[in-house]
Amino acid sequence: MHVQLKLILDCDPDAAWRAIKSPTVLTELYGPLLQPESQEGAFPTIWGPGSHAVTLKALGLVPVGGQDIRLDFQEKRPDGVRIMHDSGAPLSGPLTLLTRWDHRMAIAPAPGDPTKTLYRDRLEISGAVAPALWYPLWSLWQWRGARMVQMAPTWAFDPERQNEDDPDANTGDAASDAPAGDDTRFDGDGSKL
Repeated sequence: MHVQLKLILDCDPDAAWRAIKSPTVLTELYGPLLQPESQEGAFPTIWGPGSHAVTLKALGLVPVGGQDIRLDFQEKRPDGVRIMHDSGAPLSGPLTLLTRWDHRMAIAPAPGDPTKTLYRDRLEISGAVAPALWYPLWSLWQWRGARMVQMAPTWAFDPERQNEDDPDANTGDAASDAPAGDDTRFDGDGSKL
């Protein structure tokens, strides 16, 4: 059985790729329904390959189970699609009754508009209880999709500053330093936001 999403997100693919690799974004996507917490101390800034154990709490209060998020990434595919694959498994709670958990998230430029993202998400599950768990997972995925569409315009990709080691590189007038048509935002002291 599977649950899937196919969405156009109002952000560029680099921003979407960084967002799906962010534990902070994961927390915001599921909130306030589910609150993921790291079993390894603090979450990293960006998920790396390997296993990451989390506990899930309903409404931030009631433990509903643990999950091993086991990640690998395909970032340099010839077709330009980037894939994050979670082949982990439930560690505790009702999802441990599943015999398969295979979650893939794909990021690509949206057809006809490379400033937007085509996001595809597919969760495959199996086991005797998969039919009973399908609808709750489908509902959660609809919530997740709606939250992604809502949050995507706030995601931005900020490339590395080229002269970060040169303290004098950004001392001019911030507004005049930006190329024409550049919508980069600056705070009051001229630093990029």
